Amino acid sequence: MKPDVPHVLGEMAQLLVRNADPSVHPADRASALGLTAALLGFAAQAWDGTAHNLVQENKAIRKVLGETGADEDLRLTVLSAENARLRQALIELHEKVEGQDPAKEAEIWAELVASTERRTVLGAPV
Repeated sequence: MKPDVPHVLGEMAQLLVRNADPSVHPADRASALGLTAALLGFAAQAWDGTAHNLVQENKAIRKVLGETGADEDLRLTVLSAENARLRQALIELHEKVEGQDPAKEAEIWAELVASTERRTVLGAPV
């Protein structure tokens, strides 16, 4: 989920604090609380699968890049940093093979599609 779950939770906390003010119109409060409830549902789904998805994605990108190795540290910050490094390397590889190696390009695009599908949460419009 982008933005990341901790950022969304922080924003929702601020939204709840603002709506605790008795001067907030009831319709505005109801709207904000409805949005908060929906975001909490999305955050719960995303949070539950984040580590799994990052490990799977990192493994798949390493395969495309021809790298070996595995994720030893399963903290989300560490997995996300490694994912960012791998994605940057994938971009650089894509630039290198574009128009030169159709099979490798297809492999890269297949992983990008799979990555998008891994990150989709139920109820998302995409």
